[in-house]
Amino acid sequence: MSQQELLVAARSAVALAKKHGAKDAAASASRSREVETTWRDGKIEKVSDAVSRSVTLQVYADGKYGSMSTSDLRPDALDRFVAGAVQMVRAIAPDVHRTLPDPSLYAGRSTEDLGAFDPALLEVTADARVARAKALEEAARSVKDGGRILSVSTAVSDQTVASSRVTTNGFEGAFQASYASQSASVSVKDDDGRRPEDWAYATTRKLSSLPAPELVGREATERALARLGAKKMPSGTMNVLVEARARGLLWHLVGPLSGASLQQRESFLEGKLGSAVASRELSLMDDPLLREGLASRPYDSEGISTKRRALFEKGVLKTYLLDVYYANKLKLTPNSGATTNVLVAPGTRSKDQLTADMKDGIVITSFLGGNSNGTTGVFSLGLAGYRVVAGKRAEAVGEMNISGNHLDFWKRLVAVGNDPYLYSSLQSPSLLFEKVSVAGT
Repeated sequence: MSQQELLVAARSAVALAKKHGAKDAAASASRSREVETTWRDGKIEKVSDAVSRSVTLQVYADGKYGSMSTSDLRPDALDRFVAGAVQMVRAIAPDVHRTLPDPSLYAGRSTEDLGAFDPALLEVTADARVARAKALEEAARSVKDGGRILSVSTAVSDQTVASSRVTTNGFEGAFQASYASQSASVSVKDDDGRRPEDWAYATTRKLSSLPAPELVGREATERALARLGAKKMPSGTMNVLVEARARGLLWHLVGPLSGASLQQRESFLEGKLGSAVASRELSLMDDPLLREGLASRPYDSEGISTKRRALFEKGVLKTYLLDVYYANKLKLTPNSGATTNVLVAPGTRSKDQLTADMKDGIVITSFLGGNSNGTTGVFSLGLAGYRVVAGKRAEAVGEMNISGNHLDFWKRLVAVGNDPYLYSSLQSPSLLFEKVSVAGT
């Protein structure tokens, strides 16, 4: 289906909802295609090519709300689907907080070119995907000490998405997006029989923005080899440098900003708006208009026009994330309930400079499980990485964890690197913390 056909389908769905008695309705029509080739130890392991299309209809009738989806977009089938959806919603308990956004929230939609769609991805051939997957493995096996490699898996994928949204109170929008990805995962043999593994990965909006497969393949092996001989360090309080790629730590800080967490009293950030909850080194921006950003978009899933906004500014909490439903419950103004591209303001020093500056401690290269309580802020996370002695890299470490409370932990941030990880919607540089509780032996 073309973009115009998706828009027509969305318009038709909301018109049918009104015809069948709904007070209001919103419809999102989408079409996507994702092609993936996976390669393992010299052979193709799997090829998949999935195409889907659907209409998701949100119905508001008699003070009640429901959301249903269908993939059958033939006119007669769509009419039956919508009639059934309206009838079903009328059987649900009322919920006065379920409403469409106020039309004023649709205003000011950006017309910037977000670079979110790459037509070149429509021309990628199966042979080209296989060649790239093969090149990833060849690069992985070309690294010195590659004789320790037990297995190499690589993957190449591309995805294109088109969507349209229409509401009965005046919103219409259409958007196209694309993603190109490649990855390599390598396992190696340790002297004690263990099989450490690691990976490298990149996703971009445009095919031409991907790094060379050789870089990704080599990085995966180098990271896996760097984990050989990993052991526990003695427990203690020490300096910790969290590598840019281990950015997941930040999601534990951003998650409790949601309206759902606040309304359900499950956020350690409740009542902290305008307060310093981190050190002045931390500034966090939600930027939906970042060119080629993986989560860039001119409007959110409800049609609210997206705008750049500060989440934390020099450690001070600046905003919560409120969709229409939870904003209504909290009697606050909706401002879009989800983040887009979350960017940590970078510093001026490289990761190597930060490593030298911290002198003794641990560099965390990845987090391995654990938990973080969004209500209390208490967390304990497994880690892998390496020890730093006198500013120099020493032995690999593993089977350890860091713990604390986010309301204290983020105030221990003393420096931010200049190396943001670019292949994610969460772009964080390396982060240096002091006096962190680390458990080992």
